[in-house]
Amino acid sequence: MTGMPASHWAATAVAAPETAPLKGPLQADVAVVGAGITGLSAAIHLAESGVRVVLLEAAEAGFGGSGRNNGQIIPTLSRLDPADLVAAYGSEKGEGLIAMIRDSAALVFSLVEKHGLRCDAVQKGWIQPAHRPGRMVAVGKRVAQWQARGADVRLLDAEAARAALGTDFWHGAMLAPTGGHVNPLSLVREMARAAIGLGVGLHTDTPVTGLERAGSAWRLTTPQGSVTAERVILATNAYTDDLWPGLRRSIVPVLNFQMVTKPLPPELRASILPADMACSDTQGDLHFFRWTADDRLVSGCTLISLQDADRRAQERVRDRIARVFPQAGRPAIERSWSGHLAMTADFRPHFHELAPGVVAAVGYNGRGMALGAAVGRELAKFGAGTDSKDLPLPFTPLRTLPLHALVTRFAPAYMAHLRRLDATG
Repeated sequence: MTGMPASHWAATAVAAPETAPLKGPLQADVAVVGAGITGLSAAIHLAESGVRVVLLEAAEAGFGGSGRNNGQIIPTLSRLDPADLVAAYGSEKGEGLIAMIRDSAALVFSLVEKHGLRCDAVQKGWIQPAHRPGRMVAVGKRVAQWQARGADVRLLDAEAARAALGTDFWHGAMLAPTGGHVNPLSLVREMARAAIGLGVGLHTDTPVTGLERAGSAWRLTTPQGSVTAERVILATNAYTDDLWPGLRRSIVPVLNFQMVTKPLPPELRASILPADMACSDTQGDLHFFRWTADDRLVSGCTLISLQDADRRAQERVRDRIARVFPQAGRPAIERSWSGHLAMTADFRPHFHELAPGVVAAVGYNGRGMALGAAVGRELAKFGAGTDSKDLPLPFTPLRTLPLHALVTRFAPAYMAHLRRLDATG
């Protein structure tokens, strides 16, 4: 079986459930491709509805971004506010999507509780601090828009933010108490365990090499078998390949670096993010931090150049920690790793009904944990027979990015532009 790349999560996560490659033909009501957060959420919700589900994963559950990310559970999008979604999709679809996002973090923690998922889950809030005084205007508008939709969010002034964050680096913040953090690989593996317990046929080390019509159904071929299903959910996000023509070329995979410090002493643990919230700020060159269960600070970054990347990423994050939390100095990094996230040109997640019975979700723009769980639940409704137009997901035609290979190659350079904006806006 394809093993997980080395990371702090791989070193500390619960064991993966026993799985095996698919061998021979299978029949199912729904086939799901990709055992990350979205695919597993879809499979769990389908199985709970009595639908026969087969879940196919090319490597192992959580191999992609779902098992490598920072583990923050965030009930917002990365760049867009509710008004942006209404402007893009109209009132009905926009507000439906907004409500789904609003409740997405709570959904994750409800799954943790319902299925007894062992994943170091901490629901003590997510905080988004403003990196410049001028950004507080935008943060205030964001809070007002979410509050108008019934979200439990609050605006913190500079003094309240300083108390919550343990630093005066920022100038105020938005607080979402429903957010939090988890060990993401443990969450995925535990979701896989729950799915199997509900009767889902989960097959790892099983890449899907073909997808074609089989009468009124669809046949998915794998190296040693096949699945015939009435409906198909493609949930591969940043690790999308060429299984469906054009889908991979509709997103830009961006390499993101994550790392953990060595365990820090209790006095630092008590002074940095003292309430154990997850934190990611308003910068385009995102500053993000959280604690692990064993007293390590988690952070990371994105680089413009990938030359000598791991060393440079570690040095950048150590400098960042010292600047944001001076009491910590430049702590030693014990483990670092990387993985891809899927960006879109409009910063919106994309949902596609690619053909009758085939849907896909891609482009979470760094918000895949909570959003993926909620999207998976909605795609499960499609798998169970709900018409796509009756879901809160705004399905749009698949559009590939012009000059995709060139855009992908030079995407990291966009970080230079974001850093200039961070310094001025």
